[in-house]
Amino acid sequence: MPAIVGVAQVITLGNSSVFHIGDVYKIMPFSAAKTFSGAGSFNTGDRLDVHNRFSNTNTYDPDTIDQPNAFNM
Repeated sequence: MPAIVGVAQVITLGNSSVFHIGDVYKIMPFSAAKTFSGAGSFNTGDRLDVHNRFSNTNTYDPDTIDQPNAFNM
């Protein structure tokens, strides 16, 4: 179903951002990233009590390419 959209002002977009208004056939990323972090790194909230006595982050990746985006144009 077609969308009728008024004025849209975009100030900035990040490197891998997607700006989408209305109907879309396909949305594909142009970049990819991999994040390594230790235990409890992304915890958010009030009064956190995290005990990570022996934490080790494994960054070994034998296949090097997880999900290619070579044909996204």
